[in-house]
Amino acid sequence: MDIHTPHPVTRDLAEEHRAGKLSRREFLTRATSLGLSAGAAYGLIGLAAPEAARAQGQPRQGGTLRIQSDVRALKDPRTYDWPQMSNFSRGWLEYLVEYQRDGSITPMLLESWEVNADATVYTLRVRPGVTWNDGTDFTAADVAHNITRWCEQAVEGNSMASRMTPLIDPETGVARDGAIEVTDDLTVTLNLSAPDITLIAGFSDYPAAIVPQDFTGDPMANPKGTGPYLPEELSAGVRSALVRNTDHDWWGAQVFGGPYLDRIEYVDFGTDQASHFAAAQSDEVDMVYESLGEFVDLMDTLGWTRSEAVTANTVVIRPNQQAEVDGQRPYADARVRRALAMAVSNAVCLDLGYDGRGELAENHHVCPIHPEYAELPAPQHDPEEAAALMAEAGMADYEHDLISIEDNWRRATCDAVAAQLRDAGIPVKRTVIPGATFWNAWTDYPFSATDWAQRPLGVQVLALAYRSGEPWNESGFSNAEFDAALSEALSIADADTRRALSEKMQRIMQDEGVVVQPYWRSTYRHARPEVLGAEQHPTFEIHVYKLGLAA
Repeated sequence: MDIHTPHPVTRDLAEEHRAGKLSRREFLTRATSLGLSAGAAYGLIGLAAPEAARAQGQPRQGGTLRIQSDVRALKDPRTYDWPQMSNFSRGWLEYLVEYQRDGSITPMLLESWEVNADATVYTLRVRPGVTWNDGTDFTAADVAHNITRWCEQAVEGNSMASRMTPLIDPETGVARDGAIEVTDDLTVTLNLSAPDITLIAGFSDYPAAIVPQDFTGDPMANPKGTGPYLPEELSAGVRSALVRNTDHDWWGAQVFGGPYLDRIEYVDFGTDQASHFAAAQSDEVDMVYESLGEFVDLMDTLGWTRSEAVTANTVVIRPNQQAEVDGQRPYADARVRRALAMAVSNAVCLDLGYDGRGELAENHHVCPIHPEYAELPAPQHDPEEAAALMAEAGMADYEHDLISIEDNWRRATCDAVAAQLRDAGIPVKRTVIPGATFWNAWTDYPFSATDWAQRPLGVQVLALAYRSGEPWNESGFSNAEFDAALSEALSIADADTRRALSEKMQRIMQDEGVVVQPYWRSTYRHARPEVLGAEQHPTFEIHVYKLGLAA
């Protein structure tokens, strides 16, 4: 099978799309993750693939672009826990595949891949002609090295291990013997211990940046990579800069076009949208990472171009079931967790926290745009019953401490949650922490809020955030029935079949009161009209080789 030949499942997916059971985005994500090219996937549903050229025109060569963005210190990419880290290091550390705005997954350092019928064998074809910026060839051995690193469960913060489970020996916590085979200089074969349909989508996630085999753990120490830029400076919380590597021809120029810019600067103005707007108004930046709330409309008044993405990005307000406070575990009791969720109206959180710019969610972190989503009744909102349940658990007088980052929408959402808890008679105080402090221990707080980026598949999110023992499982949730259903769901390519298991997991999460997850966010980005390639991405990615200025 090649990238133009449909996997056995993809024809069924096309039929589901034509029958109105599957959105175009869902179809493209699933078909391309199984190895079909984006062009072939569009053709399978009777559409022409979108033109690669920029709608506004072709970028000119050269220039500097200034981007408002949090500037964070870098670390081993497999432990990245924030997209802004990857947006900077994308200048030189690239990815095997790339997730696109339309939902398709595009080959990057891989040229193609093939998946057998039951998703237990993946054959990865490395793109010929790719070189590291020191001139050496990029080969299958480099791919195998990175996947092997991702499998190392003992590395603290390595969330990639949760995406590689079928390649890992559960006894040793590293890649199984024979799981990762280099069959020639441009081919890697992955032999999974169980079917997993999410593997390629996992390769697109921001901690999956490809590092060289002599990587020291610090991307800035020796910036060897395959990308077209080099880092010039990085001052966390202040500024970072990429400069075009003029000493080495980028392999992707002939494949994708670009790079266009000579220099890209990320400038940190904190988390206050008013500061971001002021920076745009005073000509200090050319593009913002994200426009929020009332500033979406205010940015329009500057004459900047607005782009929007309908997404599965969200915020979760979660009690940590494992956290100890003064010698007790206040959130180990499901009655306490259910009471917190029952006291909160998600609609109020959407209106007050996010200016209504999104869709209501159901406290289970699977979105209607995810192919396996199962529609459930709206969560019960009953403040009186919530207070009674809290009293039944012996926690009526316990004062909860809801912690959030000091910004606008996350802070406003938590304020709305706290106000509703108080209205229900549940004591709560609010603690607001600067972002630089908050993110150092985001998984450890007893009761706090975290925003989560979209993943192409709902089962990806559940595996990352709620499977027992995972590094990003900030809720401390551990449920054997949930884990078993998840393992089975990860093996099923057909969304209709998988949906029954998703419904089971969604109900478990609601019944256990794992999170208050009130809404799905539409996200926005503004840039000057002359900036090209800056459209908002559903997972906030900035593909630096696409950025340019109008001729």
